[in-house]
Amino acid sequence: MQRKNKVFIIAEAGVNHNNNIYFAKKLIKTAKKCGADAIKFQVFKTENYIIKKAPLAGYQKKNTNFSDQFKLIKRLELSEIKLKQIMNFAKKNKIKFLASAFDNWGIDFLDKNKIQIYKIPSGEITNYPYLKIIAKKNKEVILSTGMSNMHDVSSALKILMKFGLPKKKITLLQCNTDYPTPLEDVNLNVLKTYKKKFNTKIGLSDHTNSVVIPSAAVALGAEVVEKHLTLNKKLSGPDHKASLNPSEFTQMVKNIRETEKSLGISIKKVTKSEKKNILIARKSIVAKINIKKGQKFKEYMLACKRPAAGLSPIFWNNVLKKKARKNYKADEMIKL
Repeated sequence: MQRKNKVFIIAEAGVNHNNNIYFAKKLIKTAKKCGADAIKFQVFKTENYIIKKAPLAGYQKKNTNFSDQFKLIKRLELSEIKLKQIMNFAKKNKIKFLASAFDNWGIDFLDKNKIQIYKIPSGEITNYPYLKIIAKKNKEVILSTGMSNMHDVSSALKILMKFGLPKKKITLLQCNTDYPTPLEDVNLNVLKTYKKKFNTKIGLSDHTNSVVIPSAAVALGAEVVEKHLTLNKKLSGPDHKASLNPSEFTQMVKNIRETEKSLGISIKKVTKSEKKNILIARKSIVAKINIKKGQKFKEYMLACKRPAAGLSPIFWNNVLKKKARKNYKADEMIKL
């Protein structure tokens, strides 16, 4: 069976705009040029989801000069005015705008602006009231599952469905929340587990530096791929170093498109492109030596040689039961 829809590729701008509207717009144009289907930002009011003096993650400490998480995230918080500018610019550039909401304000903002897909970040997978509100919106949901075990994922799905969100509207993304993610922690085989256990749409939110891993996920059935995009890995900020630059992102998209095209159908049959080569590549039963009419065919008399213009070697045993109906010269094709 052929995949009905092409893989949905999300360029994760996240906070790589550095709260600079010029950077944000350039990320949008770059994502479009790279071949992404959507670009995703983050919507929140910092005080709604982080306490003062909250500690930094290790990668945040390494990549920034801030003393606590609140100050760092507050610096990257987009105002409603900037968000609307970004949304309009994405629309103008014909790329879908998405956003991860980290609080109720963010959910309301997305709802008010008629965003039809909600991306739930990994950190909210155990946030019962948040999941309840999202479910009641009854829109498409993409749920990242970083830092989770199977119980966490199962519980989140139950909450979403309990409050009215149909399973067919949910996509589960395998995810590892470390920036960059070590290859041994990607665990792409979880995709098969999700499909078997939950029977939802599946995908990958990838935080490695690889442009190949998303293609492997597609080969395993991923329908959505999310990957961080930056204009320059040397920019200051928590996520730039674990993001792809424009040329890398373009290559990743190319890899994904080639992979999904190559998956094709699940029925094994002779393709149109290879049909012409059957005659050249397969073999026929031929005389290995001169054979006289009336002689019973023996194995030492016969060989299998190209081209496939005569009797197929699949009938080898049938030939051995017969006698030659004519004289054969070496390399002459056998007829029954």
